[in-house]
Amino acid sequence: MIVSRVSNNSTLVSSIFRRLSLSSGDLRVSTNSNLHVCKTPICCQKTVEATFRNRSLLGGQSLIPVRKMSEASCSKKKKNRLALEKSPYLLQHATNPVDWYPWGQEAFDKAKKENKLIFLSVGYSTCHWCHVMEKESFESESVAEIMNKYFVNIKVDREERPDVDRLYMSFVQASTGSGGWPMSVFLTPDLEPLAGGTYFPPDDMYGRPGFKTVLKSIAEQWKTKQTAIANSGKHTLEVLKKVSERELSSTQQIEVPSSEAGAKCIQQLTRSYESEYGGFSRAPKFPQPCNFNFLFHVYTRNKESEQGKHVLEMCLHTLKKMAYGGIHDHVNCGFARYSVDKKWHVPHFEKMLYDQGQLVVSYSDAYVVTKDKFYADVVDDILTYVSRDLSHPLGGFYGAEDADSYPTVGAKHKEEGAFCVWEFGEIQSLIKSDKDFEILCYHYNVNPEGNVNPAQDPHGELKRKNVLMVSGSFETTAERFNITIPELRELLDRCHKVLYDERQKRPKPHVDTKIVTSWNGLMISGFARAGFVLKNQSYINKAILAANFIRKYLYNEAEKTLIRCCYKGDEGEIAQISTPIDGFLDDYAFLIRGLLDLYEASLDSDWLQWAETLQEQQDRLFWDSEGFGYFTSPEGDPSILIRGKEGEYKPCSVRLKSVIVPHVSGVQHFDTMLFLLVVSIF
Repeated sequence: MIVSRVSNNSTLVSSIFRRLSLSSGDLRVSTNSNLHVCKTPICCQKTVEATFRNRSLLGGQSLIPVRKMSEASCSKKKKNRLALEKSPYLLQHATNPVDWYPWGQEAFDKAKKENKLIFLSVGYSTCHWCHVMEKESFESESVAEIMNKYFVNIKVDREERPDVDRLYMSFVQASTGSGGWPMSVFLTPDLEPLAGGTYFPPDDMYGRPGFKTVLKSIAEQWKTKQTAIANSGKHTLEVLKKVSERELSSTQQIEVPSSEAGAKCIQQLTRSYESEYGGFSRAPKFPQPCNFNFLFHVYTRNKESEQGKHVLEMCLHTLKKMAYGGIHDHVNCGFARYSVDKKWHVPHFEKMLYDQGQLVVSYSDAYVVTKDKFYADVVDDILTYVSRDLSHPLGGFYGAEDADSYPTVGAKHKEEGAFCVWEFGEIQSLIKSDKDFEILCYHYNVNPEGNVNPAQDPHGELKRKNVLMVSGSFETTAERFNITIPELRELLDRCHKVLYDERQKRPKPHVDTKIVTSWNGLMISGFARAGFVLKNQSYINKAILAANFIRKYLYNEAEKTLIRCCYKGDEGEIAQISTPIDGFLDDYAFLIRGLLDLYEASLDSDWLQWAETLQEQQDRLFWDSEGFGYFTSPEGDPSILIRGKEGEYKPCSVRLKSVIVPHVSGVQHFDTMLFLLVVSIF
């Protein structure tokens, strides 16, 4: 991986950044040759901050950001160039006083003409800490004045341009030992990275420089030591290029990993398994559907063995605990991105489309193995949420729902989880039956003082609030009140309806209405697999509608190539930017997977033929015939200085490779899955 391989030469990396880091202490220089690499499927998420909300990954010192999540009237503010974009994330910044540019030649030319450094800010529209940095810094006139004077400022939606995000995230991780969003990187006019980090507080505090100090310091360094710094940028790029090159030449023989390597994968997952609440890590906990994919394959290979029974129990126990936990929205349905505690209780309330699509497959697999209606009900729950809240009428699926929203109509500032949590008295006033109220509170651990541990709420936003979660089960609640499980489910459904109707009166979270091809491919898989497993034709029809949507709006029939994304317009129409972004490797891989699942569910050979066409294009556009493997971005963009591959620094590559290998081989056996996981992990 790039992170570990660059950091092994800590003297070299340190020498590149020492001039900047000594003058601006926000830039951490690690002398540790064994930098920590996150093992979650979203490795760059700032999970420490997500857990404690007051810790910066930039240096490990406590920070208390000023969290004013307001939205001023756009009509009263001058708009910058981002107002011409379609990305919801870029449009969120269209009224900033910062003179933002989108990623493109206009910004690059300006930087060269005026001999200015580039400040690159990368994030996405439902990113909590992106909102925080915007409110604190990018909406500040004093900060914007410094940025506009000394830098050419570029804003990138990482979901539109994963190639840009990937390139500079590799640099940030290699140079600081961690990464996250918002990602903040300083570049030379030739796009070579100089220094970077994630979230910066606006002002100096706790002996650490704030964002304004960082900006001034780096600008002064560029002014007084430009030649040395420019050379450092070129040196940095060369280092990244060298470590990203494959060590295997085309003349070397490639050996497929043996079954021993697969056994090691199983051993590692078994060791990391948390038996009390499930999952494969300590807090914070992520769903990690790729683990379920692998372990279900292990089980089906030898169902009667002790190992097979154990891996099945790991899957089923984790899936059940997740469904009972607060990471599962029991009222509005669907799953949040992760929980900040080991019990799956307090979530980061953001919901991502790609999680919904993959978890549908996991719970469908659990139902196939057990025929337990519990898992089928969770499948229906997720697909209800996606169909209702993340679907365009023409068939495409939106990307995400934000964690932050206004707590009340007319409130000035947003709060995380405001749309989802409950006060005891609020529920009491809504559930009129004393018996129903008692059972509901028992089942979901609703308390008068709230049920959120203050350790998970340092800002006090969840004080006296309840996040619905089940610490027991349907069985224990039914036994406690001497009712049957069907009676309990009927009672809970009745209460859910009341709570759902009340929640719809609250200000709703922002939805990123960007329609991304790769994530839609995952969702097509989810609907197709669920329709096949549950014998529900309406789910299959939903997958067909989505596939036709992609073919119409995100596929170039003449060139046989995919487009990365499209957008919901102001009037609900499908909109596109003037120069659409070409599809990336994950767009092809995940859509092909979805089409294969759709073929199996519908037996319509058109989907199989389209998948074959896309596979041929994927091979043509992304395959590395010299170093082998697939590049993640197509060739030909001069602004992408390094074409990377999944698995070089991102643990989430397991998910992508678990999709690609069965496409290429045409089989879905255990040995294929074993091979791809070994390649991804090792």
